[in-house]
Amino acid sequence: MSQVTTIGLDIAKNVFHAHGADERGAMVFSRKLTRAKLLEFFAGQPVCIVALEACGGAHHWARQLQTMGHDVRLIPPSYVKPFVKRNKNDAIDAEAIAEAAQRPGMRFVAVKSEEQQAAGLVFRTRDLAVRQRTQL
Repeated sequence: MSQVTTIGLDIAKNVFHAHGADERGAMVFSRKLTRAKLLEFFAGQPVCIVALEACGGAHHWARQLQTMGHDVRLIPPSYVKPFVKRNKNDAIDAEAIAEAAQRPGMRFVAVKSEEQQAAGLVFRTRDLAVRQRTQL
């Protein structure tokens, strides 16, 4: 069996999907995971590249996976979309994320700390208040 070098992780509310690929991009596994079992699953995996679509929740999971030693890469959703081969579902999205992460020219989003996310929330809230005041 091939060694997993990249795992594409499609996150959702309760059920996540992981797609493991080797250095050539061939599928090693495709597995559905619940939120409760996610960290347990990654604790049993060798240290590798874990790719996720960038969103607010992805930064939380990225921080958790980095503490386990994994190399976490967040990819903007618009960069993943061209790699989706057919009808959209969690397994296909996870495969597309893994494939996009293995591209040599791919650009990634930096993982934000909790403080950075909180500061962004305050900025966006203030911006919304200013826009609503201007509308009035």
